[in-house]
Amino acid sequence: MATMEKLEGSKVKLTIEIGAEEFEAAVQQAYLKTRKNYAVPGFRKGKAPRSVIENAYGWITFFDEAFDIVYPDAYQKAVDEAGIMPVDRPEISIESFGKGEAVVFSAEVAVKPEVELGEYKGIEVAKQEYNVTDEMVEAEITKEREKIASVSEVTDRPVQDGDKINLDYSGSVDGVKFDGGTAEGQTLNIGSGMFIPGFEEQMVGMNVGEEKDITVTFPEQYHSDELAGKEAVFHVKVNAIEETILPEADDEFAKDVSEFETLEELRTDKKAKLEEAQKLRAKNMRENEVIEKVCANAKVEIPEAMISRQMDGIMNDIRYRLSMQGLSLEDYCKYTGATMDGMREEMRGDAERRVKSQLVLEAVAKAEGIDATEEEINAKIDEYCLQFGDKAEAFKAGLGADDKLYFADQIVLDKTINMLVESAVEAE
Repeated sequence: MATMEKLEGSKVKLTIEIGAEEFEAAVQQAYLKTRKNYAVPGFRKGKAPRSVIENAYGWITFFDEAFDIVYPDAYQKAVDEAGIMPVDRPEISIESFGKGEAVVFSAEVAVKPEVELGEYKGIEVAKQEYNVTDEMVEAEITKEREKIASVSEVTDRPVQDGDKINLDYSGSVDGVKFDGGTAEGQTLNIGSGMFIPGFEEQMVGMNVGEEKDITVTFPEQYHSDELAGKEAVFHVKVNAIEETILPEADDEFAKDVSEFETLEELRTDKKAKLEEAQKLRAKNMRENEVIEKVCANAKVEIPEAMISRQMDGIMNDIRYRLSMQGLSLEDYCKYTGATMDGMREEMRGDAERRVKSQLVLEAVAKAEGIDATEEEINAKIDEYCLQFGDKAEAFKAGLGADDKLYFADQIVLDKTINMLVESAVEAE
């Protein structure tokens, strides 16, 4: 038997009663499981009757173990009957118990909150345009030229924008050198913006072997508080200069970098791909604007547990991406001066937006009766399995109910977003 009370902050309190007979069976099970742990004079260890152990240690001896045995099923049954979706571990409190009596306990838990939807159809959005200019096409051609460019050492002129230089530098603030401010044989692409603002610009015009002092100011928002906003002097020396020589943009170049015979064909292909990319970008921007406005129109009180779990997910994504670069999250924090707690707090706003978006879109799908058919689920799985080649059938055979539910959720999400976007209207 269980009752439910709604609390503040998307929490509920379940009060659950475990009958005396059911709890007695759990106590007997606990005795059989733990009797080997009790030493009673006159009995071999593990052979003492339950009544003897209870007389020696107290009738409550097996209570905790018995409760651990019986409460999970009782709690889950109460959750199912209440029709709630817990999003965190419950806080368990024993309300009443006695020898041979029913046990009453309470479970306070955060649950998936209810969403109060606002306007979600006919959302007004900005008109998205995707124009591809000649300059954009030429930029793509230049990228291809850079891929097969050659590098030549320069000895007869000073540093120019676009050069790659090898340099030594030593930085100081108020005449005192600081950690990480000194290096030898470093490579720097002039114009890349990789160094402190103003540093690369002052390297232009220097010759090989030349040394001089460069004065720069660290940004106010800098990972090192000791350097943020401070003026620094770097003594620099140019060791070598290299320039990048791009190939001529002609038909021969087009043959070298593509399957096309002429430069004009390559340009046409680049323009088509840019148009497709811009079209997709416009579509994504429209979707994001619609979702953002639908969420702004809705009201929902998000439990902290859901936000915290989303923040964990974002942190894990960052950890994974860093690992692909051979860097641990801990080392990243060390190098940048960041902290785990600080990074988590920076993500809080993004995490809350993600959770709200998920909850609101689920509420829209429910309100509109949007679901996924068996045929749609199978088609989605087939599409996903294409990447596995000849192992696709084995992968498909290993899918369980939860896996299929995942694909169903993706289908419902896509259909919901499509419905919202199709109903949106462009602002005049």
